[in-house]
Amino acid sequence: MHRFLLALLGVVSLVAGTALPPLGYERRLLRDAWNKRQQTDNSSGSCFSGAAPPAVAPKENVWAPMDAADNHAVWTLLHDPSSGLNLTLPINATLSDNYVFWLDTTPMNKSAVLPYIDGDGPAPSRYARAIIFRGGQEVPDSQEYFIGPLPVSAETTVQPLDYIYNGGDGGRVPYNARYFDAKRSAATEPLIAEAMSGIADITAALFQGGAYYGPRDNRTTLSITSGTPLSFDGTQAFRNIMFRFPGPATYMTPLDFFLLIDCTGTDASRYFVKGFVTNERFFPTVADLRAAFEAGELAQEYNQTLDGSWALVDRKPELGVRDLEERFAPGIIELGGKRYRLDATQKYFEYMGWSAYMSFSRTLGIMFFDIKFKGERIIYELSMQEALAQYGGNQPKAANTVYHDTYYSLGTDMGTLLEGFDCPFGSTLWNVTYHEENSTIVNQDALCIFETDSGYPLSRHRAGGGPSDYGFQSLGVVKGTALVVRAVATVGNYALNSVCSDYLFHVDGSLEVVVRASGYLQSSFYYPDQGKWGPRIQQATQGSLHDHILTFKADFDILDTANSLQVSELIAANQSQPWFPELGEFEQMELNISYMQTEQQFNWAPNNQAMYCVVNRNKTNAWGEERGYRIVPGRSDVHLSVANSPWSLKNAAFAKSHLAVTRQHDTEPFANSVQNVNLPWKPQQDFAKFFDGESVEQEDLVLFFNLGMHHFTRAEDVPVTLYTEAYSSIVFAPQNFFDRAQDGDLLNRRWVVPTAEDTLEFETYGVELPSCPIEISEPVYGISPVVTQEDAI
Repeated sequence: MHRFLLALLGVVSLVAGTALPPLGYERRLLRDAWNKRQQTDNSSGSCFSGAAPPAVAPKENVWAPMDAADNHAVWTLLHDPSSGLNLTLPINATLSDNYVFWLDTTPMNKSAVLPYIDGDGPAPSRYARAIIFRGGQEVPDSQEYFIGPLPVSAETTVQPLDYIYNGGDGGRVPYNARYFDAKRSAATEPLIAEAMSGIADITAALFQGGAYYGPRDNRTTLSITSGTPLSFDGTQAFRNIMFRFPGPATYMTPLDFFLLIDCTGTDASRYFVKGFVTNERFFPTVADLRAAFEAGELAQEYNQTLDGSWALVDRKPELGVRDLEERFAPGIIELGGKRYRLDATQKYFEYMGWSAYMSFSRTLGIMFFDIKFKGERIIYELSMQEALAQYGGNQPKAANTVYHDTYYSLGTDMGTLLEGFDCPFGSTLWNVTYHEENSTIVNQDALCIFETDSGYPLSRHRAGGGPSDYGFQSLGVVKGTALVVRAVATVGNYALNSVCSDYLFHVDGSLEVVVRASGYLQSSFYYPDQGKWGPRIQQATQGSLHDHILTFKADFDILDTANSLQVSELIAANQSQPWFPELGEFEQMELNISYMQTEQQFNWAPNNQAMYCVVNRNKTNAWGEERGYRIVPGRSDVHLSVANSPWSLKNAAFAKSHLAVTRQHDTEPFANSVQNVNLPWKPQQDFAKFFDGESVEQEDLVLFFNLGMHHFTRAEDVPVTLYTEAYSSIVFAPQNFFDRAQDGDLLNRRWVVPTAEDTLEFETYGVELPSCPIEISEPVYGISPVVTQEDAI
């Protein structure tokens, strides 16, 4: 028997023994991830080898978010009377007061960072950023500030953060377009309660006793929701409110009733009802609505379900049990021990030639900086810029809904990952922190790092014509693996397993970004004549058609900051060849190679008949070819379907093409702003203005790319959308960056040669199959340790 089979049987015999848990394992409590991470002793021979080996970051992580001490000091400084901001503590504030909305870290200027990370320059100064709602001004607004340098000292100043926004008002946002926080919501509640109380008899008759008297009234049996945008240009504010049956699956139980209100300004006494919508009709007044009701014109064709248990993500016994499903499903296990190194303090990793720093933002989630392969920089920054969803429909909530998830502070919604299900057992789990007022919040185990088997060989080839019955002379197979960084952010009704995405660092030097979406649909009440906006998916529920567009930024530095975007088009050309005279002129494909000259947004070529590469024209490989990285479209690389919707007219330009290339500027760190969703006609950050005719030939280039999916809703979206099809990806792959494929230096391979004795010889290159028991302990999941600042990104 061959050596590799003997080794494999050694593993199987140990796995099949007492080490595996008995049947019914899924009913037992999962082990605590923290305890497993602390078990670094491998004397038992367990395949779980504990923590990753240490790495030492070459420089301090200057992109790291500010810590708890800095946050507290900044908060104290802002509230000091000497700041002149006249702030009220948020807990005591009203709409007419000035108060801090949130604190985060100001993005680092690349021009200040490069001398430090590439040379002997000083570490750049760090700054905080704060959004302050200024209701106490004569013209109320929201203004963003930057505060620094940090740590707070006599040199620290508080200045308007205007330079990163191009909409004309800098960091200022009109009051009516500012974030609709709890205080603004509370200001509209009396009007909503008054309007709905007056028609409680109508709603009770139409919706199985459903009525709304206010959130704290015991007679209330309905819940409310409203989306964004809530303004067009900041001169007005409105809420289009939909009513639903409450419960854990309220997103899936919408009712056919909408209240439209105007809530412009800080004086709630001026708010008014614009009208009601039901039965696909608009009623400007209560009198109009009541007349239609009394005439019997509002009868509902379908009753919404009162029991929402069908929409819960638990097991449904009525569906039965599949054969052998009582056995624990297979998983990824780092059998030979962790093959990546971490500097947990600096949030820096090294893996099979890769190295990078990580950071975290309350709005963007996970970000990567100084991404290198084999010591050469490829990307300066890789980060998600926005997760946008736009809906369509013939009902107010669906027709006008556009979400920008950064508006909801996407990074703060990165929650605890369930080890063994969200991430493989044995993954490295890190916390993330963000700041709320003068406190620091820790989301435990919100990011996981693990190495995965690619599920296919990296490379494989068999040379034929062997001397024996095996039929080949030699066989070479290289194992494919990648390091994965993953987080899951649950924003509202969707759990987007990629709002931070999966970032895969492949051993061949390719970098892949994958996004997946799961979660409750934002559904609509079902009408048979509205099938153009989605199918019926439950008794009285329609799946609302919508787009998910996730915009990413990749600041390429192929070897240095002088890069170009090469376009290699496959064209059909007519030509003749003298050795085929009988063919005369015939059609053949060839490459038409050019370089983009100016900043622009563009789409993938039809039939993918163009290759886009970021190259350094001043650097060549051994064969004289320009070194670069190819942008490889993956699955479902889409852009926004609607270009001229009034709800996303000018504030979503970043989502309206597959790709965009711009010159890097410190004044353009973000494609969007966190309050832009309420300014579709007059955006604070206008992405279209990035494209002002600047050259992109041998310049510092930034590539923006879009992933996502057109969500053609279906019954199988109940209870939640499945990750299987809600999937999108892109790959950055070496294109003449090296002189040959980056697999020759990998030891995890097999070279197989037949012998004269009709046996096979296996060259293992010193990497033998591990033989060890797999031990899974099962303490209670979720016991949290004491968390220190060093534990968190």
